[in-house]
Amino acid sequence: MVDRDAGLPIARQCRLLKVTRSTVYYRPAPLPEDTLTVMRALDEIHLQYPFLGSRKLVIELAKRGLVVNRKRVQRLMGLMGIEAIYPKPRTTRPGFGAGHKVYPYLLGGVEIARADQVWVADVTYIPMRAGFAYLVAVMDAYSRRILSWRLSNTADARFCVEALNEALGKHGRPEIFNSDQGSTFTSLAFTGVLEANDVRISMDGKGRWIDNVFIERFWRSLKYEEVYLHGYDDLRQARSGIERYLRYYNHRRAHQSLENLTPEQVYHHPTADMLVPAIVHRSAQFSAPLSS
Repeated sequence: MVDRDAGLPIARQCRLLKVTRSTVYYRPAPLPEDTLTVMRALDEIHLQYPFLGSRKLVIELAKRGLVVNRKRVQRLMGLMGIEAIYPKPRTTRPGFGAGHKVYPYLLGGVEIARADQVWVADVTYIPMRAGFAYLVAVMDAYSRRILSWRLSNTADARFCVEALNEALGKHGRPEIFNSDQGSTFTSLAFTGVLEANDVRISMDGKGRWIDNVFIERFWRSLKYEEVYLHGYDDLRQARSGIERYLRYYNHRRAHQSLENLTPEQVYHHPTADMLVPAIVHRSAQFSAPLSS
């Protein structure tokens, strides 16, 4: 958002955008190689066993020859934005401070039977050889089509807002937008865009990946079919590789749960003879098949 090549001084741009200059000039120190190795292993283990907590993750890491204490694992899980999936008491905690609001979950018992009825969004960790990045994607829940995405080396709300604005600009607006309760999605910058476009906002219970299961399955496909196979050196390579995969995913990758059609076919060219089943969200599970 701050343009270093503009004629306006950076200090003035920061005042107009209401951001501190320190965030513009700050350059995060690179993480040690052994820490990146542990984070990559944690990501792989969490994709395969999302129900494991920090204690069990310590054991799984040790099986890979990575001796890490639990405190370090917990810190890295927080940095990566992952947590174990299991029933928790009082899973919805209202309020994240000024500028953050948690909205109710609206998809219980709702039948999703058409494109642009419900969009979902999520953020995931992308490993690279010399660091890591965060990827946000906006997906149409019915067709599984990825409508927009952004890659960033920081986990602030700006890149999520950019992805949301692109999806709205290219595809119109959905009736309901569902996400988790992460700080990026509860921020006023993000929810304000949805409210301005008259979109109903829905948020999952904390730690309940099943509420956003289709985009979680997409992360699994993306990482095993693209990210882990190529081992990106930097953000440029990661962006290029993910863009290439998304063209394949949207336009060529057939989905069993879409009657072997592609997301592009179901989203843009629905016909009466397409027997794609409706998705019914329930309080704890989906009635539709979860294969992708």
